[in-house]
Amino acid sequence: MGPKGWFILKLLMFQGLFISHSQEQEDFDFFYLVLQWPGAYCDTKRSCCYPTSGKPAADFGIHGLWPNYKDGTYPSNCNPDSEFDKSQITDLVSSLKKTWPTLACPSNEGFKFWKHEWEKHGTCSESVMDQHEYFENSLKLRDRANLLQALTNSGIKPDDRFYDLEKIRKAIKDEIGFTPGIECNKDPERNDQLHQIYICVDTSGTEFIKCPILPRERCPSRLQFAKF
Repeated sequence: MGPKGWFILKLLMFQGLFISHSQEQEDFDFFYLVLQWPGAYCDTKRSCCYPTSGKPAADFGIHGLWPNYKDGTYPSNCNPDSEFDKSQITDLVSSLKKTWPTLACPSNEGFKFWKHEWEKHGTCSESVMDQHEYFENSLKLRDRANLLQALTNSGIKPDDRFYDLEKIRKAIKDEIGFTPGIECNKDPERNDQLHQIYICVDTSGTEFIKCPILPRERCPSRLQFAKF
């Protein structure tokens, strides 16, 4: 084989490796269903803006459904060609406004938030679900988790009081069957408050599972459950 033949062969090998690597990056091991407490999101120095539909319900809202790897890393923006298309989710918009509300400023309907979540995270799950299924499954999972009811049943209420981290964790585990990840943020007085809950979901995007890895927690042993 001459020099030109070797060059073509190496080029083909390189392209093959590149394609293989790209496809591998679009695989994932599980999802994080990330649910956020609006009281904690808004009770910061940054503050918040209610969506154009009005103040959301005092309940956990969806932040996103995020494909992840077992080593703690995650894929993102996997398919630039798969743009958010709101015409694919017209039947879900009323539910999304209620349970996946935007709290970003300036006030808006929520499409910018949903577009961001689809393009950054949803495009990395297209091997198992299309755009409509991504949002529909997220809504179903959030309702099944029923976090606020699980917490209030254990006497943990959004009343600005402080609660034991382990009691919060146990109340959620008793409801969903698995240990969740818990994330805190700080209010303007520097109190640690319950902000986000991470629940692991299988690669079909339909069933809760034991987390292969939990996000690193920086919550103290007691934290505030903010009013909203």
